Amino acid sequence: MSIVAEDRATGGPGGPGSPLLGLRGISKHFGAVRALNHVDLDVPAGQITALVGDNGAGKSTLIKAVSGIWAPTGGEMTWDGAPVEVNTPKAADQLGIATVYQDLALCDNLDIVQNMFLGHEELSHGLLDETRMELTAKQTLADLSVTTVQSVRQLVGSLSGGQRQSVAVARAVMRDARLVIMDEPTAALGVSQTAQVLDLIKTLGSKGIAVIVISHNLNDVFEVADRLAVLYLGRLVSSGPIAEYDRQRAVELITTGRSGDDPDPGTTDPKG
Repeated sequence: MSIVAEDRATGGPGGPGSPLLGLRGISKHFGAVRALNHVDLDVPAGQITALVGDNGAGKSTLIKAVSGIWAPTGGEMTWDGAPVEVNTPKAADQLGIATVYQDLALCDNLDIVQNMFLGHEELSHGLLDETRMELTAKQTLADLSVTTVQSVRQLVGSLSGGQRQSVAVARAVMRDARLVIMDEPTAALGVSQTAQVLDLIKTLGSKGIAVIVISHNLNDVFEVADRLAVLYLGRLVSSGPIAEYDRQRAVELITTGRSGDDPDPGTTDPKG
């Protein structure tokens, strides 16, 4: 099974210059609270976009809007350049948007194959096709260069944190995800496990799959990201290629919404 669709490298029907996911004016209000305020963001195919911001900046709200958990109050979402409505997780899944949350949603009492196919089991003559599912699970993990798992029949409860992340991502990729959103994927992991997960994220990008990584760890961000997007109090205050940022500027944007590299707002408009 190949995990790379032919159009991923080009960004699909929208063409090479079109982002896979486009957000325009995305807002989300909870009563008087504006969790997101007119967010514009492009997520290109095959690139890793790091979404950063302090607690309460709106990161979780944004990914839940993209994932179909919370419908935006306003704004437009495009997929391959065409407007779409993602009002349910099923709608997101049908587009190819998969979200790997911090809890990973894995069942410790089931093995890797059972977790990867949970709710999507393959049948042959009315019975579970264990052989085909096992081969598919092995091939998907191999395509993602996951080599630390000894057997796909291991119980997930026996796996390390890095291995569990790998299984959760492989499950998403196996279902033809074109955008994988990862929420704090290296939180609470050791050094070797963190390296394993960062390699996995790089592999996704190399396969033409778009990735949004939410992380508080700027070392991880600058190691894997192609692009950076910074949220501050529900607003997207900066986004662009990672080469345009350093750690100091990123910290300033995260904590104040501005950086020393930004023009003085009092001098940008001569008309006042």
